[in-house]
Amino acid sequence: MKFRNYLILILAFLFQGISAQIKDPVKFKYNINSLPNNEYEAVLTATIDKNWHIYSKDLPPDSGIPTEMKLTSKDGIQLIGKVVEVGKKHDEFSEAFGAQIVYYSDLVQFKQKFKLKNNSKPANVVAEITYQTCDDRVCLAPNTLEFEQKVAPNSAGTELITNAEATPGTETDLDSANVTGPVETVAAKTVSPAPSEQKGLKIASIEHENPLTDCGVTKQKNSENFWTYLLLGFFGGLIALLTPCVFPMIPLTVSFFTKGSKNKAKGKRDAMIYGFFILLIFVVLSVPFHILDGIAGNIFNEISTSVWLNVSFFLIFLFFAGSFFGYYDITLPSSIANRSSKAEEAGGMIGIFFMALTLVIVSFSCTGPILGSLLGSAVTGSANVPLLLTYALAGFGLSWAIIFGLLALFPQALQSLPKSGGWMNTVKVVLGFIELGLALKFLSKADLVSKTFFLKRELFIVLWIVITIGLVLYLFGKIRFPHDDKKPRISLARKLFGVLGIAFTVYLIQGLFPGERPKLQHLSGILPPINVSYLHDEKDGILGMHPEHDYFKAIEVAKKENKPLLIDFTGFGCENCRKMEEFVWSEPDILPMLQNDVVLASLYVDDKEELPIHEQTSVDMGNGQKKKVKTIGDKWSLFQQINFNNNSQPHYVLMTPDGKVINHPVSGYMPKEDFKNFLKCGIEFFKNKP
Repeated sequence: MKFRNYLILILAFLFQGISAQIKDPVKFKYNINSLPNNEYEAVLTATIDKNWHIYSKDLPPDSGIPTEMKLTSKDGIQLIGKVVEVGKKHDEFSEAFGAQIVYYSDLVQFKQKFKLKNNSKPANVVAEITYQTCDDRVCLAPNTLEFEQKVAPNSAGTELITNAEATPGTETDLDSANVTGPVETVAAKTVSPAPSEQKGLKIASIEHENPLTDCGVTKQKNSENFWTYLLLGFFGGLIALLTPCVFPMIPLTVSFFTKGSKNKAKGKRDAMIYGFFILLIFVVLSVPFHILDGIAGNIFNEISTSVWLNVSFFLIFLFFAGSFFGYYDITLPSSIANRSSKAEEAGGMIGIFFMALTLVIVSFSCTGPILGSLLGSAVTGSANVPLLLTYALAGFGLSWAIIFGLLALFPQALQSLPKSGGWMNTVKVVLGFIELGLALKFLSKADLVSKTFFLKRELFIVLWIVITIGLVLYLFGKIRFPHDDKKPRISLARKLFGVLGIAFTVYLIQGLFPGERPKLQHLSGILPPINVSYLHDEKDGILGMHPEHDYFKAIEVAKKENKPLLIDFTGFGCENCRKMEEFVWSEPDILPMLQNDVVLASLYVDDKEELPIHEQTSVDMGNGQKKKVKTIGDKWSLFQQINFNNNSQPHYVLMTPDGKVINHPVSGYMPKEDFKNFLKCGIEFFKNKP
């Protein structure tokens, strides 16, 4: 047996033993169903694990990796129509890609109809599918699988095809193994004739399981933001307490419970119950959104990506701002408040509940815009809108419950509260300016989704500067609104906030000028993405850097410059990779390390440039599934799997020039400090090594 054949057998064995870190949360099932008129339908059913998704076949260029299904047969088939997708579809704008993307979660089917060219003999029909799996932290390397079934002509038109099932990532597919020594080729079954010595698919001898040091390892956390919305709601509630609609009611309500009852203990207990009912009412306000989500689970995603609804949000926020400025009030019909107030006469627990409900209703003119801001932020910021709203509204109600409860327990604290006055209107007007700034976020979203790209990053910043200057002028008494005093008193607090406004204006101005790295990173979730800009040039590379795209070339550069090698397993369609580059790599305490202290090798696992014919192979994974190695992306994907027991992107590995892993690799989108610790410790270890 030739040396190459031994290598094929060895590599096939190794593929049976790669670590469980190599995962694919998608299970495929292949069916061929017979249809009337001698037609057939090939169906690939993908079952997707929770929190993961695969992209649609219809994606804009330069965004994610579209799923592609191909049907072929050596015996000859005639395709009918195009591939049809059936599943739980999500359609949203990706700020990292700057484009509208479509993906599927849970379950999706890819269907292709066909006819046999020769109805007198069976045909082997091969279905090939190329796809990429992502969650909110990582994207896995694009995968290409093949499934083959025999179709026998059936004039009766009954179903006669047995099912074939493939489950990538199970223990029978890729278990634990370590590749040692140079490997000449990567194959288990050759797709096309190839010479015995294949070049370009060598796998280096890398000891990934025993890094030289354990430094810089940080436990990575899920990017859950429910508690963030709880805090946002809590602070929103505290701000609402300072508005003219609510603040004057605090001493009146607390005094009612502490002085209106002969039994002081009972009065305090009733006040605590009152606070609980306020919390309950705000939480109950989120229930309709859960019902709506249950009826139409994709409704919030459609809202967040709808041009007209985002424009509507923009107009609504302008309307909120006008209310805060004092030009009009937003109130619920007075009949609702009157009925609730009358129900208070029932007394007991029921009466206390309706007292709480009355407070919520009559304060709506001030709380409505704040709650609307939370609603708009949740609807356009996450897939789990109902739960986010529950947390946000719970935080809002909790702040009120705590304040009323504490003041009921310690009524003497009422004496230290500031007196009602013009400062409350100042709070409302400041909120009005904030509403104007937030309104632009929705207009920007509509602009991006519609691909008009009118509201570019610099124009957005200029408008925010104008709004902030308007706020500063108001705080210093240079402009007034309808409910302001003719000669307002400029307090120390107004002056301090005015100075903060000036500082924020200076901060915004720096975003108008080009630089070596993106500016205004703290506003990355609000501003248009950096590629929607008058200053963006795609030829600038990654933050001014031009990394190597071949591991073996990069390792030679690392030897020549005596620097550690940073392998960046990435992808053109990897959204989390772009987020890392824009929001983490660009940080001033990280970018210099990337530019000066390491040799960067960005290996694209979804590069579609084909390898030379003699290097194209496929690996038999069992269960009717074959892994193709046809492109440069396939090559680096396989390189990552075999050498580092991982197939997710982004994935970062620090190595010495002689091929030794310095510290444990890290994966996915992560906080800046985690990546900094990983990078800094590896660089310092290399510099100080014996």
